[in-house]
Amino acid sequence: KTKFSPDEITKMIYIAAKKYGVDERLALSVAKTESGLNPDAVSDAGAEGVMQLMPDTARALGVKNSKDARENVDAGVRYLKNLMDEFGGDCKKALAAYNAGPGTVKRFNGVPPYQETREYVDKVLSLYNRE
Repeated sequence: KTKFSPDEITKMIYIAAKKYGVDERLALSVAKTESGLNPDAVSDAGAEGVMQLMPDTARALGVKNSKDARENVDAGVRYLKNLMDEFGGDCKKALAAYNAGPGTVKRFNGVPPYQETREYVDKVLSLYNRE
């Protein structure tokens, strides 16, 4: 199985961001927050790969193998773009939805009052502002 360097993963993220019209720094900040750019990352909840896609989300996005860095990055950035569109370009809502799911963000009409989600949004935006 192919190992990719963080630079190669970053390049994949930039390519996908350009393809889907997503701010490449935002996409990179999500990937760094999700997995530290590790294609082998698996969360306790079962999210996989660089973009930490949950199996249901990965399936909905047509991902065949979440462990394939290229496929995972492409789908994760596409998902981020879908969420940005769904929430009218509201970055905080889109990031909260990436972490807690779009239904949760709609239910709370904004970033839900979950510590994990609030910390996630803050961490991504803090990285974004440094990139």
